[in-house]
Amino acid sequence: MRTDELIGPLPQGHFTGRRKDTTLKTKSNEVRARAEASFKKEERAKEGARAMMEYQANSRMVREKTERLKALRLAKEAADKERAG
Repeated sequence: MRTDELIGPLPQGHFTGRRKDTTLKTKSNEVRARAEASFKKEERAKEGARAMMEYQANSRMVREKTERLKALRLAKEAADKERAG
């Protein structure tokens, strides 16, 4: 048997505490979910920035290596031309 059946209905405005607990839990869960989403978004942005820096560094290394190899090839071709000519 429920309490309100034993003593009758509660007076209007009487607070049992149940709704507030649920509301606080819900708000707390919402705040936690927003904070976690914000954290994840920030982590993805940081990871993206790291990946972009790595990509740019690799691109720079490839360009530098290509330039060096081109210079070596041109020097070899010039030396070969002099020997032949």
